[in-house]
Amino acid sequence: MSILPIRLFGDPVLTTPATEVIDFDRQLRKLVKDLTQTMQDAPGAGLAAPQIGVSLRVFVWDVDEELGHLVNPSLDLSDDMQEGEEGCLSFPELRYNTPRSMRVVAKGFNMYGDPVTVEGSELLARAIQHETDHLNGIVFIDRLSDENRRLAMAEIRKSDWFINAQSSGQNIQMKISPHKNSHLRK
Repeated sequence: MSILPIRLFGDPVLTTPATEVIDFDRQLRKLVKDLTQTMQDAPGAGLAAPQIGVSLRVFVWDVDEELGHLVNPSLDLSDDMQEGEEGCLSFPELRYNTPRSMRVVAKGFNMYGDPVTVEGSELLARAIQHETDHLNGIVFIDRLSDENRRLAMAEIRKSDWFINAQSSGQNIQMKISPHKNSHLRK
């Protein structure tokens, strides 16, 4: 197991939809363990494979002392909504109220290829939706109102981590989300 560097906003892997997992092998199990260790070291409530530069549909979570993972998830979301503070390890120190469904039923597979269903509400539902968004190339600021997204982008441009990434010559891509915001917000 390894603690791996977390990709920061501006890295193209974060806005690229991830590939479905086909092989449930030793490499996948190592990826799940690396994701878990990296998430816990950060610390965070969840971490998706694209956040460590691996474009596969896998994520892990650690919410309310429940540690889990999901491969190739599909979600069934409730119509009732919640609005709560949300952050992301790929956006250090950035936190904004973000709308999410209150409840989720997530279906997918574990690292061995066994089918699993996870039902969650409130924080677990938020984490599962957030990490699944990463697998679809959506970052949480895509879910913000236009005004809050403008504020978040201004805050990002002034942040030490973003300025340091730019000055070190990293390929930062500040582009408009490829996703229509109107379908992201209910």
